[in-house]
Amino acid sequence: MHPLQRSSILVVNSIDTSLEEILAFYPSHFTRVIKNSEKNEFQIVDAQNAIKEAYIATNETKYIFLCGATFRSEAQNALLKVLEEPPLNIVFIILVESKSSILPTIHSRLLYKNLKQSVLEEDIDLDLKYLDLKTLYNFVKENQRISKDEAIKLVGKLVLKINKDKISLNEDELESFSKAITLLNLNSRPAPILAYLLLTILEKERQ
Repeated sequence: MHPLQRSSILVVNSIDTSLEEILAFYPSHFTRVIKNSEKNEFQIVDAQNAIKEAYIATNETKYIFLCGATFRSEAQNALLKVLEEPPLNIVFIILVESKSSILPTIHSRLLYKNLKQSVLEEDIDLDLKYLDLKTLYNFVKENQRISKDEAIKLVGKLVLKINKDKISLNEDELESFSKAITLLNLNSRPAPILAYLLLTILEKERQ
């Protein structure tokens, strides 16, 4: 493995194991690891530390690893600007155990690699290119009683399916997926959120 030259998201089985393996390929003097020592979750304070580290000037490429089994939405929102326009010679590498933990607004800005060695998650059973109201209704009805975590994973699968099917969304449309995850984290009902997102895709495909 060669050091990545562009900011990227790496989905891995285990943060600690993968970090140990990956760091062997990176120059120790120009590598920083931001990881919560108390919780296996990337929080707002970790985002603030990452931003401070990014603005410490360097003449060499500096690699900043952002690590967490999951990433809190507010931490990702805090990182959005610096990920979109990183300072000179800064490469961010996000290590996460669940791809659905990453907001669509960040997912769309970074390279994405799934390094999990287990079988990939099953693709969402929905043809977004030929979506109609009947299919939309049946899908929402089928998933109206899923749990919060299942709904968040489903939104993540929708984003991956959108990318796979090469459906182009603008900034506002991408933001609606990020807001959906935030609302689900606040225990909003999945059905109206899924309906809104699918209607957004349906309208996009009709244009």
